[in-house]
Amino acid sequence: MRSIRAVRDGPAAISFQGECQRAGAVINNKTRIQNMLSWDDYNQTEPNKGKTHPQPAPEPQPAPAVQEPVATYSAQSPASAPTADQKPAGSAIEAARSAVASIDSAPGLEELEMGAARVQVDEKRIINCRADLNQLVPFKYDWAWQKYLDGCANHWMPQEVNMTKDISMWKDPEGLSADERRIVEYSLGYFSTADSLVANNLVLAIYRHITNPECRQYLLRQSFEEAIHTHAYQYCVESLGMDEGEVFNMYREIPAVAKKASWSLSHTAAISNPNFRTGTTESDQELLRNLIAFYAVTEGIFFYCGFTQILSMGRRNKMTGVAEQFQYILRDESMHLNFGIDVINQIKLENPHLWTDAFQAEVTQMILEGMELEVAYARDTMPHGVLGMNAQMMEEYLNFIANRRLVQLGLKEQFPGAQNPFPWMSEIMDLRKEKNFFETRVIEYQTGGALQW
Repeated sequence: MRSIRAVRDGPAAISFQGECQRAGAVINNKTRIQNMLSWDDYNQTEPNKGKTHPQPAPEPQPAPAVQEPVATYSAQSPASAPTADQKPAGSAIEAARSAVASIDSAPGLEELEMGAARVQVDEKRIINCRADLNQLVPFKYDWAWQKYLDGCANHWMPQEVNMTKDISMWKDPEGLSADERRIVEYSLGYFSTADSLVANNLVLAIYRHITNPECRQYLLRQSFEEAIHTHAYQYCVESLGMDEGEVFNMYREIPAVAKKASWSLSHTAAISNPNFRTGTTESDQELLRNLIAFYAVTEGIFFYCGFTQILSMGRRNKMTGVAEQFQYILRDESMHLNFGIDVINQIKLENPHLWTDAFQAEVTQMILEGMELEVAYARDTMPHGVLGMNAQMMEEYLNFIANRRLVQLGLKEQFPGAQNPFPWMSEIMDLRKEKNFFETRVIEYQTGGALQW
């Protein structure tokens, strides 16, 4: 028997290579046929199935009688011999079965007692609960689950709002006054970042420390809604052809916008630290500060000047598409605010030692700081009277809003007698399904039950 080196280096090398090519063509043809085999026959395919060749194979011809040297070469060819990282399918399957058989169900559940009794309602708490977070029912806080259901029922998408009139008005030099354009730009500049800050705080901070599954369910829904809101602002910016870089960087370049964003960020730094843990009076109060900062101030005060301005514009038949987006966003934010207030008050009820006189004074100051920042924003965005309002009227409205937030948290009003100069805002915030929100939806919209894949 001649060795493979002798065949490759000898005079018959060229002829031998031709025979290899013809044999490869036969193998390729066989592989194509095997590609049509049933799933049951899959494991019978060639080990080198799917490998490409450096040049197209000639048309298959009847295989010549294979000489002994060719057989020796084929058996040791790199194209047919398994490499170090290629294992037969059977060994991979056996490895998977072995790994599954050796899985220990304890890792990841160290804090839970395997086989322990099922969670009872009374064991559930908003924070510092040791019960199984993966057991959703029985519900203890029905209000949290109902808010989750209400949020799902209010689902909407930005593309469903017609922006045609807005685009025409924005491009028309006479469509809006300079003050009105300023309001649109500042509103989109602040909110495009603010809802991202809220979403980051929910996902990276709050969710980790809320130890109640039905509340966590709502937080997941809220996080998705914050994503929709950020999408809506981007959709408005893109539709109007605005400078996206300028709008999305206002929170770092425009003082009135930057101060509000900075204030919110300062109250998430502590609890977003991976090493932060609740369980002490100091850490639990830190979590409360975060909840109050984002629910009662960021979403409960910082949003109100911009929303009032844009919705007032919509009432005057200006930028109606942007106003409609803001109307749906405001409806979501009202639910976020109410959920946050309920969570804060429930934590106070379950942990009365946290709600000290000193802490109440601190929370009152937080509300007042938020109001002052929003008043400064109102003055910056409305240097003149516009849309039937001015900065002084907005300050009165924000005094009214600050009083409401304080009362909702069980604190004393700081602006006795403050009135709401914009009663129509209450009507918009109390938007119900009777408005038939779904009238403006695209006809191609599909619900889950009708979704076609």
